[in-house]
Amino acid sequence: MTNADYDLVIAGGGMVGSTLACALRDADLKIALLESAPLERIRPGEETDLRVSAVNRASQRIFAAVDAWNDMTAWRVSPFRDMRVWDAGGFGQIHFDSATLGEPLLGWIIENRVIQYALLERVRQLPAVELLCPAALETAWPEDAGGWRVRLTDGREFTTRLLVGADGAQSKVRELAEIDTRGWSYHQKALVANVRTAEPHQETAWQRFLPTGPLAFLPLHDGRCSIVWSTTPEQADQLLALDEYNFAQALTEVFERRLGEIVQVGPRGAFPLRLQHARAYVKPGLALIGDAAHVVHPLAGQGVNLGLLDAATLAEVLLDGLAAGHEVGALRVLRRYERWRKSDNLPMLGIMDGFKRLFGNSLPPVRLLRNLGLNLIDAAGPLKNAMARRAMGLEGDLPKLARAAS
Repeated sequence: MTNADYDLVIAGGGMVGSTLACALRDADLKIALLESAPLERIRPGEETDLRVSAVNRASQRIFAAVDAWNDMTAWRVSPFRDMRVWDAGGFGQIHFDSATLGEPLLGWIIENRVIQYALLERVRQLPAVELLCPAALETAWPEDAGGWRVRLTDGREFTTRLLVGADGAQSKVRELAEIDTRGWSYHQKALVANVRTAEPHQETAWQRFLPTGPLAFLPLHDGRCSIVWSTTPEQADQLLALDEYNFAQALTEVFERRLGEIVQVGPRGAFPLRLQHARAYVKPGLALIGDAAHVVHPLAGQGVNLGLLDAATLAEVLLDGLAAGHEVGALRVLRRYERWRKSDNLPMLGIMDGFKRLFGNSLPPVRLLRNLGLNLIDAAGPLKNAMARRAMGLEGDLPKLARAAS
């Protein structure tokens, strides 16, 4: 393919797609980033948004490397230094402490909107990237000479050497590329809300495993907690229908008053949970990143971190390929990205699915074994610390943007 309107089109200007655009800022590429929502709708408001992410150290390094981190902290980020997990079906518990790890903190709780807006503001400053916003993909098809032709919902058409799907779990790019997925519904919904507790959250992430799913309390900058309550669709709907007082009472009881009474409840929302994995991440001139490639249960908060590693890895692979004289959409280049990320994503999807099933099993022998297991891991310092460091993004086969400066 000799001529194209763009070298790279990224469909989806969310957290992962905008990170990829920022990571390729120094590449000799003409890039278009498509974001369907107007910027003014993405801009954070005074009220903390319902959707937040647990950002680990590797993700923070990526944000810092693309010069977006300071903009996030200028809005609001919420560090957490401890994590306490316990089983509602027994005596098992585990405590992760940043001080024991010799680290200042475990990670940050940040609103998705804060992350996305900071990245898009950075994109707007990059000469190599054209932010098309609002703009949405309508269809795309492969060109005989290589690459893809893209048509937007407003009728605009252009060609690209490489089309990247960063457009979420219901990815249009994945559908147009005819890439199948494997997975299943968890028959759960995650209910989210911001609540105020009578006692301070202690910059601690709290999680109680209930028979119907985990309940997490995540610390926010203003002293409140963001809750993520994974439960059956029926119970989620019932909880959404409760008035504020009765919902606060139900939440207080199920959380065992670990932070005292729930004294204030903000707006509530819910979304369905599933596991999903694309059978392929790449095709000639096409790649999938983030939720377009994989969707994981939120119980450990790893979904966004996996997606950001996708973006940083794809950027590194593309830059290496260009330096070696390869075409930006060459399959041999893209397959290196696929091998690298599948080797990391697949085990994480399996582990999270296993945890979900393990803690959802009410058989007495299983309950006993998992509670013993939690306590054994909690007592086994080196194993617990290794688990924590991996989840924090301090170890593993990380792309350059996610590594600590040497």
